[in-house]
Amino acid sequence: MKKSVICAAAALSLTAAVIGTGNACKVFADETQPSPACKAAYLMDETSGVQLYAKNETEHLPIASMCKIMTLLLAFEAEERGDISFSDEIKVSERAAGMGGSQVFLGAGLIYKADDLLKSIAVCSANDSCVAVAEYLCGSEASFCERMNRRAKELGAENTLFANCTGLPKEPQYSCAKDVALMLRELIGHEKYQEYSHVWLEDFAHPDGRTTQMTNTNKLIRTYDGCDGGKTGFTNEAGFCLAAAAHKGETCVISVAIGANDSKSRFSAVTSLFDYAFDHFESTVLLREGEPLQEKICIRGSRTGAIAVVPERTLACLRRRGTDENYTVEYAQREAIAPIARGEVLGEAILYRDGVEIDRVALLAGEDADRFSWWEAYREGARNWN
Repeated sequence: MKKSVICAAAALSLTAAVIGTGNACKVFADETQPSPACKAAYLMDETSGVQLYAKNETEHLPIASMCKIMTLLLAFEAEERGDISFSDEIKVSERAAGMGGSQVFLGAGLIYKADDLLKSIAVCSANDSCVAVAEYLCGSEASFCERMNRRAKELGAENTLFANCTGLPKEPQYSCAKDVALMLRELIGHEKYQEYSHVWLEDFAHPDGRTTQMTNTNKLIRTYDGCDGGKTGFTNEAGFCLAAAAHKGETCVISVAIGANDSKSRFSAVTSLFDYAFDHFESTVLLREGEPLQEKICIRGSRTGAIAVVPERTLACLRRRGTDENYTVEYAQREAIAPIARGEVLGEAILYRDGVEIDRVALLAGEDADRFSWWEAYREGARNWN
């Protein structure tokens, strides 16, 4: 792969300041940092994964219903693969209907739409819906938990072990503030979750004519401007927990609090972390996921002379307010020879701070480029010969 210019300029220079390198980035402590009243806390820039604040972030702790972040994530990913549809009908088992704690009181033997069950998990933390969905996807909750643990490892959540899909007390089961943030970061990008997470009050209709009222357990969607959703949790073992996401302009952050003494304290802890992030940091998006770059890549051996390329994910730089540093984006592309399929990796965009690489993102073909037919190749060769 060679260094080359895809855009008109060799580099994009910005006045910005990234805090560190890659997902292990950390800011230095200062006197302005908050002191959330909880056992563990974590604050992350959602786009870059940069750590902005941490308190006991890898300590193994029960996280109660925040486990359902992973339950929802697996369901949405299954829908994307075609393993489940939101319109699927799910028959509720006796075991699922008998779950305690937060629930929508599903009827054993009754059939519900997957969409309704998933919404009840996101809005009111329904344990019965969790088990019904888990059984539908994997045959049993135990098999679903195995998938939860595999996915956690794939996300880099190394200090997490799930024993059920609800977060109800069961040994051994634990996670940590940092891992919860990683899981929520993955979930928050799903449009259907965004739809569910902003529901405040809604009736849940049962097939037998009953109605259960659902109220969102995350009060920040009403009290904090820019809150993009999240997940609460409470058991006697875990204390009061909350993971939530919020944005202001292009700056998006995720905040986690575990083990607060009461519900008010968990909301205050997360709010203080949000305020700290937005007061002291700002993010500038350089390349946005799915948006084509201005300049196209030339394709050899195709009637399609050049095709658009799109970044695989958003590339952004995060800076502490009031600082000035030089940033450049350079592009490395491989030789592009037809046939090219949409989504094929054609290069990378590399972000540098003062000449030091801090991030890179793959550049994907935005369209197909078919190979010349025999006659087209002959004609093109003749034209070039002339």
